[in-house]
Amino acid sequence: MKQSFSELKQRAYKNIDDRKKTVARDPYRLHFHIMPLVGLLNDPNGFVFYKGQYHMFYQWNPFQTEHGAKFWGHAVSDDLVHWEEAPIALAPDQWYDKNGCYSGSAVVFQEKLYVFYTGNVKNEHGKRESYQCLAVSEDGIHFEKKGPIIHVPQGYTMHFRDPKVFEKDGKWYMVLGAQTEDEQGEAVIYTSANLANWSFQGVLAGSGHNGLSDFGYMWECPDLFELDGQDILAVCPQGLSPKGFAYNNIFQSGYFAGKVDYEKILFDHGNFIELDRGFDFYAPQTTADPSGRRILVGWMGNADEGDSIHPTIKHEWIHALTLPRELQWKDGKLHQYPVEELQLLREEGVHHTDVVVWEEAVDLPRVNGQVFELEIAIKDLAAAEFSVEIGEKSSFRYDAKTQICTFQRGEFSKNGVEGRHCVLESLQNIQIFKDTSSIEIFINNGEEVFTSRVFDNPDVDEIRFIAKAGHVKIDVKKWNIKRVTEY
Repeated sequence: MKQSFSELKQRAYKNIDDRKKTVARDPYRLHFHIMPLVGLLNDPNGFVFYKGQYHMFYQWNPFQTEHGAKFWGHAVSDDLVHWEEAPIALAPDQWYDKNGCYSGSAVVFQEKLYVFYTGNVKNEHGKRESYQCLAVSEDGIHFEKKGPIIHVPQGYTMHFRDPKVFEKDGKWYMVLGAQTEDEQGEAVIYTSANLANWSFQGVLAGSGHNGLSDFGYMWECPDLFELDGQDILAVCPQGLSPKGFAYNNIFQSGYFAGKVDYEKILFDHGNFIELDRGFDFYAPQTTADPSGRRILVGWMGNADEGDSIHPTIKHEWIHALTLPRELQWKDGKLHQYPVEELQLLREEGVHHTDVVVWEEAVDLPRVNGQVFELEIAIKDLAAAEFSVEIGEKSSFRYDAKTQICTFQRGEFSKNGVEGRHCVLESLQNIQIFKDTSSIEIFINNGEEVFTSRVFDNPDVDEIRFIAKAGHVKIDVKKWNIKRVTEY
């Protein structure tokens, strides 16, 4: 039986209330990340600055810790750091989204907030239907659904979703993730003059286009933006096989950089580069803030069988969003920096200068904890290997001979101890944000990033520095981080 928005909302809030004590008892609840009040969170949606606040919507199943008929949860912030839960924005209450209000984006037009999302439907025969839908708000809180504005065009399967809308030179554009009937992944593009009527313009990028060979069977969560003269297409191809240190997660997330010809709808781009080298990063979305910064937030998760053994499940929740990151184009590559507003959360700072690390592990006074920010400046690397061990089983290691960076986390997955890797010519600095059960490691001012959930023993809070076959001289700064989540 179909339920109204009001009924679905009441059910969701009752489920939150019934389980809030169970959720609150979890030692792995995060202190300064967006996470679900209960249930499953995945893709960030509708990231936008509207009427003086940042709005972050997200995919949310409030009833289970598994994927299902998604709602749009909603959080708002004045500063990208202190987030407050807002009322549920969208629920699967219409014929065109009854099996889920899937991912999408938001734009501001004539002082109204327009959100675009994919309505997911399974018909009476169990087959998928997909509709690109519009909802409009005059206050950023209450939304009026306008229904489908785009149906799947000829030549594509019902895996056609995740609209990202933006304006350029007085025209509105929408880029969508798609799968052809030949099961090839593409990003396609539409245009509009009024945000209601849309015209298909063709393929922006994908398998078999612009010099790209077979590159996955489906492209999800596309995001097209310009940064420092480069056109960037962030996208999540599904179906890429591992290639050395690349493509080692179930699904991948990265970007193509180049130049888009908006008249001919051609994208002259370079190679696909992964955005994050960790275990848990997917479906990123960006927005431009009032100062012109390009800010990115991703899902701190992935489509992984490891979901079933997340220890948070017994406490009725799973997954979170990453910290907001400023993007910059530098030396032919995207760099990611934690937004400077995160410094508002620093407290009880401690600095150690000219620390020399030899063969034995070094523990520094007051450099420990489960929730912290850590900065390490490499002043002299005269060792074969330098490692930072964090807590019980997590570590970051740089091998100076092979130039390989390795992040390793402990026995969380059924595969036991696991590692993720990248290659860097040198190691200059490391910035680490640890939040109970998450870690985000920024290397060389954001040249590479490792993002992962970690579930080490919460009673083990040591941080150790180790050098092998030589010494390393470092400066170390560490801060505790204020708790800002109230749930």
